[in-house]
Amino acid sequence: MTYLKITSFSIIFTLLCSYCGNKKTNQTEQTETTKNDTAWEYPFNGKNLDGWKKLGGDATYHVEGDMIVGVTASPKDTSNSFLVTKKNYDNFELEFEVLLEVAPNNYHNSGVQIRSHSLPEYKNGLVHGYQVEIDPDTTTARSGGIYDEGRRGWVHDLSDNPAAKKAFKVGEWNSFRVEAIGPHIKTWVNGVPATDYVDSMTASGFIGLQVHATDSEKPLYIKWRNIRVKEL
Repeated sequence: MTYLKITSFSIIFTLLCSYCGNKKTNQTEQTETTKNDTAWEYPFNGKNLDGWKKLGGDATYHVEGDMIVGVTASPKDTSNSFLVTKKNYDNFELEFEVLLEVAPNNYHNSGVQIRSHSLPEYKNGLVHGYQVEIDPDTTTARSGGIYDEGRRGWVHDLSDNPAAKKAFKVGEWNSFRVEAIGPHIKTWVNGVPATDYVDSMTASGFIGLQVHATDSEKPLYIKWRNIRVKEL
């Protein structure tokens, strides 16, 4: 009897210790998850365009449900338009989803600016800086590449990355991820690694949603949702 009692007590004690250990581990995991969640900043508040300003051309931006919607201007307007954050970011991780209207007979293009600027002393305020390309043209297929808007043009066009050139889905929501740390810029399109580029020209600047000039008489839309930034 004594042996059975001791054995039973040992089993119960072991189970209790095991439970306590698991509980502590779960609490730690939950704390880490909470920290990671609170590290994300949401530039779009889901209600209005507070915290943003429009630069460039005559395209318009409005809120539609949980989305920011950009609408192209008349073909007479040859300037690109940008909705940009009033805050600058240097080292960060950026995530967003984007949907472009399918326009097979018209030029339709977009992008998201990072580390960009509009300065009076530079070409009268022309928006310039790194742009993460959003390209629905399957012949060029450059979505996730880096275009230097207003300065040098293409700096990384995905010509060395055939897998990334197939990642963008025309007419569907596409998820993008951007990581900028020091001179190192990386991008992913729908989880596929796209750009791995090193350049030290600009270390900080705003994030901007581009509506490109178009030849379409019919207004075309670009929709963004789930925009979030984590400063690193």
